[in-house]
Amino acid sequence: MSPLVPHIVPELEMMKRYPSELFYRGDLRLLDRPKVSIVGTRTPSLYTQQMTQDIAKALARRGVCLVSGAAMGVDALVHEAAGTENTIAVLGCGLDIRYPVINSALIASIEKNGLLLSQFNDGFRATNWSFVVRNELVVALGEILIVTEADSRSGSLRSVEFAQKMGKKIFVLPQRLGESRGTNRLLFEAEAEAIYDIEAFASTFGKAVDDNVTKDEFFYFCQTMPTLDQAVKEFGERVYEAELEGVVTIRNGIVCLQ
Repeated sequence: MSPLVPHIVPELEMMKRYPSELFYRGDLRLLDRPKVSIVGTRTPSLYTQQMTQDIAKALARRGVCLVSGAAMGVDALVHEAAGTENTIAVLGCGLDIRYPVINSALIASIEKNGLLLSQFNDGFRATNWSFVVRNELVVALGEILIVTEADSRSGSLRSVEFAQKMGKKIFVLPQRLGESRGTNRLLFEAEAEAIYDIEAFASTFGKAVDDNVTKDEFFYFCQTMPTLDQAVKEFGERVYEAELEGVVTIRNGIVCLQ
């Protein structure tokens, strides 16, 4: 049997009802990372595919953990672009079941390197109802919700409803008229903001760093641009070692990531 998450996850307090059971497989430390939820259609256009990957990669370079639902299309693109070690997949079935089958290898990689979550015990097979439950959990985990493409009947719009009830900001991609009618309607009705510049958007989550920089507790602390005194108090000589390695700079008494 998959183990239960052994502690309260603060973000989930925003759900209508905190999960009575929350099963996991993988690295629970990802729950402590800054997190963004991205969802969308199972049949994204080529434009949406590219932009979804670009957004996920830009956020991952800033140490943001990407959350999605392991479905075909946008979900899978998010998990892959973020890197399976930097993503949380929420399933609408038991964690012992690989669904959808086409994403079996991806889900197995996330279990090994990232984190799988589910409110359903091993052996439970997905239903229309369980996908709705999954969607609420996906939305609750992220600081914001990004919907990269959704038509007017898309299940992703149910995720939008959850985000609105939780008071979370919603972002969408600008799309052509007649396409992605669901997200275009959100823009028209001022219920979402458009991402026009991916790097500018991602920069609100911190400074991008090379993939070879370890994104650990020290990294996240330095994203806050602490004073030198604060950094030394928390991490001691690690601060000066990081400066010599070119990971951080110290300017006017402030520690900044390079």
